[in-house]
Amino acid sequence: MISIDDAKIFEPTLQIIAGKGKVINDLRKAASTADAVYLAGDPDREGEAISAHLAMVLSKPTRYAEEASSEKPTVKELAAAAEEELKKAKNGKGKKAKAKEKDEEITIAATDPKKIFRVTFNEITPKAIRAAFEHPRQVDTNLVDAQQARRVLDRIVGYKISPLLWDKVRRGLSAGRVQTVALRLIAEREQEIRAFVPKEYWTIHALLVGSQPPAFEAKLIKFKGEDIEVSNQEEAERVKAAVEHAAWQVTSVTQKEKKRNAPPPFTTSKLQQAAYNRLRYTAKRTMSLAQRLYEGVELGSEGSVALITYMRTDSVHVSSDALAQVRELIPARFGAEYLPEKPNFYKSKKDAQEAHEACRPTDVARTPEDVRKYLDDDIFKLYQLIWQRFVASQMLPAIFDQTTIDISAGDYTFRATGSVQKFDGYLAVYQIVQDDEEKDADDAESRALPRLSEGEKLTLDRIRPDQHFTEPPPRYTEATLVKELEEKGIGRPSTYASIISTIVEREYVNKLQGRFTPTMLGERVSGLLVKSFEDIFDVTFTARLEEELDEIEEGKLPWREAVKEFWLKFIVDLDRADGEMLSYKAGIATGKKCEKCGQGELLERISRHGFFLGCSRYPDCDFIQDLSPIIENGGSNGEAKTEYCDNCGKEMAVKRGRFGMFLACTGYPDCKTTRRLVEGTRIAHAPDEPLDEKCGLCGNGLIKKHGRFGEFIGCSGYPKCKYTRPITLGIKCPKCNEGEFVRRGTARGKGRGRIFYGCSRYPDCDFTTPHEPINEPCPKCGAPFIVEKRTKQGNFRSCIKDGCEWEVSIEETPAAIAEPVGAGAPVKI
Repeated sequence: MISIDDAKIFEPTLQIIAGKGKVINDLRKAASTADAVYLAGDPDREGEAISAHLAMVLSKPTRYAEEASSEKPTVKELAAAAEEELKKAKNGKGKKAKAKEKDEEITIAATDPKKIFRVTFNEITPKAIRAAFEHPRQVDTNLVDAQQARRVLDRIVGYKISPLLWDKVRRGLSAGRVQTVALRLIAEREQEIRAFVPKEYWTIHALLVGSQPPAFEAKLIKFKGEDIEVSNQEEAERVKAAVEHAAWQVTSVTQKEKKRNAPPPFTTSKLQQAAYNRLRYTAKRTMSLAQRLYEGVELGSEGSVALITYMRTDSVHVSSDALAQVRELIPARFGAEYLPEKPNFYKSKKDAQEAHEACRPTDVARTPEDVRKYLDDDIFKLYQLIWQRFVASQMLPAIFDQTTIDISAGDYTFRATGSVQKFDGYLAVYQIVQDDEEKDADDAESRALPRLSEGEKLTLDRIRPDQHFTEPPPRYTEATLVKELEEKGIGRPSTYASIISTIVEREYVNKLQGRFTPTMLGERVSGLLVKSFEDIFDVTFTARLEEELDEIEEGKLPWREAVKEFWLKFIVDLDRADGEMLSYKAGIATGKKCEKCGQGELLERISRHGFFLGCSRYPDCDFIQDLSPIIENGGSNGEAKTEYCDNCGKEMAVKRGRFGMFLACTGYPDCKTTRRLVEGTRIAHAPDEPLDEKCGLCGNGLIKKHGRFGEFIGCSGYPKCKYTRPITLGIKCPKCNEGEFVRRGTARGKGRGRIFYGCSRYPDCDFTTPHEPINEPCPKCGAPFIVEKRTKQGNFRSCIKDGCEWEVSIEETPAAIAEPVGAGAPVKI
């Protein structure tokens, strides 16, 4: 058994992925005859590790080729090999020939390690690539060690804790060294919101008139020279009475010039935040689009052109060439008055890799307008954002004249603040998107004030007391979560998108109106893990581990020492958690008596449908109470109202079935009435609706029903008659001209919310569109219908007929076609 102090402790065993033996051998053949081999992976830890693995494979002893080709084959490969063997047997060949081929494979020469070089570049341009090949180097083992340490740490946590969650909660769950800390932030924010108690406070504004217009507002700030807080209406009325008849006089006028400096060019995290705030792009989408811009897009006759530098970076460094280029563009495009005397230099955070550059255009002279016709909307908007931010970063600050006026009214002091933009500076190209609080403060400052002098008398027009309540901290958006992770030093910019995607895909969090809320599962998992692994999932500990990875990269810390230190803490917590962690499978005591039998204790447990309370005396007592949250889309107060059976009048109760929760009559088995629930709630769908139409099979009446996948038409004679048909939109399918559009899709599982529209004759006709058809002709080509596209860039009406490019935003839609199908046009059933 290996010792913790062994020199090879934590050394990973690397294996070629099954089915990749041929690729390896092809690479070895090509490398063995080449004068030199250049490894040009991405310029980061992951790219360095990939390069190191390639160098290892290419310089491996000849025996390696045999190993690579003897991987476990897939079923498909086995079948193909068997078929090939039969052919060879017919031709008098077979195993002897195969042995010969294997011998030939083994004779492939390994590549001399001295012929293998590493090259890196931050942008895919001819100049950068030539410069990289002029200065090749060896693989940086420190970078490789840092990547390997991170990978080993992540696997230790994932491989050891995930099975624990399977045992205590349910199979398929996962834990992650950084992922769980991100989940913890979201869960703890939700707890803060629940525990928050609003506090009343009042603000008092006075509308005043001076000797010159305009009238202006001032806000109460002090009483007898001390800051004042008005807590309730009684205090507000007392202040109002005191100042209504007081003498109002200007006590001071302060004017100063205020500069707002240009922001630095983008790092990865700042790009993700800005793309979300401005464009509503998720971190994952932003990185996917940025990858395309980095790798190159087709620009007509120029071919594929890389438009931005490497996008995974935490540095704000900019090359001298790029600085020179942007300093030429600014005076030519905006005027010489916008160019600072010297370039603007920005300081990266202490652990940034200065060998990298900020994310910027590869050629700033290639303006967004120049490439607009070649790019899709989403990728164009991201390039425009990167271009604008980079240009703005090298412009002069915006300048404002700020005026502050203090006014006395007896013992009370009011203040008015206003500012006027004197020079727009970088704001000529880039406006920073602010949050609501910043906007309110900025709006207050930007108000115009009249010219006033110290000692001037003012006239009170009116006093306005306003009641407010303090608000809880807001839930995280993608932008604010990325910002929080970055500020706390958790993870790295390149990992933020995958962290967020993972906790959403694992159903640990929901995203409602752009903000993250933990699911019940997410909160329970976070609570268990934080309690059992307080050190490992501590924000400060995780941040310190990131610093240690940086130290490994700098060659200051051996990677095994860092992993060993982590392991010694982790194994203690793991052993304790295995015996002490509470189990939702076994049931967690709540201290509450069973409502049904009065003897057993209610245990919180989990099933495939979610969390519930069950009696400890089960199966003698079968009491169950569902704990799934109620989504506020039912009654006015968000509570599920009592539902009564349409057939016998008894109350309906929530039950579980093979397809989830549903309402069933409490008169069962005498009455078997059931109703489906709205997805994710305990609110019943509307009852089945009888239609004035007969079934074509049995003659019974047809009814509109709710099924697993939405509404449909069925026979009232079910289950004797199983006639059904979908509800159509009354718009003919453009492919077969026989069927009509049907709304399909479901809000279940990972594909929640993926609605599409298809032909009612499916599978005979497979036409589909993701956009809602509108029963209006195209005003350009006369097609019988148009569609409504709903995107994060806005909502549009478009024609999808081949060759027709008609499209308008809904704001621009002519009145003649502005009415949606649901507002006046009948839906055919």
